Order: sequence, then structure tokens, then C-alpha cells
Amino acid sequence: MKYRYLGRTGVQVSELSFGSWVTFHNQAGVQSAVEMMSAAYDAGVNFFDNAEVYAGGKSETVMGEALRELGWRRGSYLISTKFYWGLHDGVNEKNTLNRKRLIEGINGSLERLQLDYVDLIYCHRPDANTPIEETVWAMHNIVEWGKAMYWGTSEWAASEIVEAIQIAERHHLHKPVVEQPQYNMFERSRMEGDYIRFYKEYGYGSTIWSPLASGLLTGKYNKGIPSDSRGALKGYEWLKNNLTNEQKLAKVAALDPIAKELGCTLSQLALAWCLKNPFVSTVITGASRVAQVHENMKAADVVDRITPELLEKIDVIFEVKKEEDDD
Repeated sequence: MKYRYLGRTGVQVSELSFGSWVTFHNQAGVQSAVEMMSAAYDAGVNFFDNAEVYAGGKSETVMGEALRELGWRRGSYLISTKFYWGLHDGVNEKNTLNRKRLIEGINGSLERLQLDYVDLIYCHRPDANTPIEETVWAMHNIVEWGKAMYWGTSEWAASEIVEAIQIAERHHLHKPVVEQPQYNMFERSRMEGDYIRFYKEYGYGSTIWSPLASGLLTGKYNKGIPSDSRGALKGYEWLKNNLTNEQKLAKVAALDPIAKELGCTLSQLALAWCLKNPFVSTVITGASRVAQVHENMKAADVVDRITPELLEKIDVIFEVKKEEDDD
């Protein structure tokens, strides 16, 4: 396993990390979580991603129980969580980044995770109604109190991130250091467009999610939706249209010869492709069983074998229009 600095911070994250979205509680109980996290940790993973909203807080509870059972030295791993949607329908408890919600959020997450602090907290989405300055101060205070080490954003517009950084710099506060965007062969617009400037200018890090496009890039949906996949889970019906899109499935099928040339699976190719982007700090992987963890971890061995020529082939498959095409 290789490690990359989280932006311009001094902390290093494994280039492949492990996330609990969808799986923990929904598909994996505490014992399964213990087994998968242990497999990832043994492979060198040191970053485990979560959010208060995942499974209505139960994902954090499962991870907390797993961490207690695993008994790892606290300095050897990093844990993240996120706030925005909330767990209740109260007027100040959902879809907000106000100070009250953020401070109540971190206290609840620490209790469920059974930790004294988390390493990274995110504003899970932007909040158009709360002044960014209020949010920046609250996140700064949480870091100052030692309840989190760093803070960042997820799916914020580039202009919103720059505003948050500038507010923090103006008031000498802890500024956001990392974005968590969706990034995969299908979804590139921000990572390869809007975000490039502040990755370069501010040294912002990135912990990217959905590198397999919710499993589409694994090839397992090429012949329909398997009954044991996330596409078949209750509450995730919104995924079905994407997972059965014939044009997208054709692109996935066209990747198969490239994966065979590299001697890897489609999943490993998709994960390794994400790691070729120098602005990616870590790729968050997911799994519902240990065998998937082992498969995903082997993606690290594929990265150096992906040549510029292969990247060009992939761009052709996904009909990526290069800037020079506009000349």
C-alpha cells in the first residue's frame, strides 16, 4: 500500500481506503464489519469513511462496535464522518450546517463511534441558507476542541470552497483541507474541471467516492441486477435507472479488453484509473464481503501498468472531449 498526503496537511492516507456507505447495517453487521475492516487494515488501509446519515446513524454504531472489538492502536488509523442531512426532522436538525446542528452532530457521532475524536469531518453538502462564515467558525471550534483533527467539504461548488478557505484565512481559523467528490470514469466534470484550480492553488486534498459508479463499473450489472447487490436493496431504487442504462453498460463492456490486457478485473481497472489522477488523495472503496475487499486492494498493483495510451483508449470509450478538440 502506498500513502499520499491529504492535501497540504502533514497527515498521510492510504491511497485506497474503506467506506461504510450502503453496506454497514444494511448489508453487514458488526461481525462482517470486523472481518472487512480487518482485511483492509491488514492490506495497509488506514482511512475508514463514515457519515452520520448512513443507515440513519446505525452505520456509525456498527463501525464503533467493530473498532471496539478490533482494539487497534488509535494512532494507527483515521476515521471520518459527515454532517448535513441530520437524523431527525426538527426545523434545526435537517439539511443544515448551522452551528447548533454541527456541534450536536459531532457529539452524536463520537458517541456512536465510541471515540474521543475523529480525524476528519465534512460538511456533507453545501447549505444555501446558513452563512458560510457561521459554518467555518463551527468547524474551526470543533477542531479546536480536539473533537476532530481536520475538516473538509463534500460536493461543494469550487466557489463555495474558495469562500470558506478565504473566510478561514481572514480570521486565522482552521480552514477546510479536503473535498469528497464523486469521481469515476462516468463522472469527471468537477475533478477534471472546476476543482483543478483550487487543487493547485490551495493544495486541497480529495477523498473520492463512488469510484465504481455504484458498482456499474464492476461489470456485474451487464446482465441485470443481482439479487444480492446494492441495486436490489430497498431504499436504493433510485440506482436502478443508472445501473440498467444500456449506453453506460456498453461502455463498461468495452473496457473488458483493456482489463484483460492488464490482467486485472474491471473493478481493479476502475479503481486504478482513479488513482492515476495526481489530485486524488485516496479512493474510498466499499464492500459487502471480505472477498471484495481483497479484490479491491489489488488495484494498487495495477496503477503503474496503466499507460498514457491506455488512458487515451478509455477516454475514447467514454467519449471524453479534450480541450484541444475545441481549437
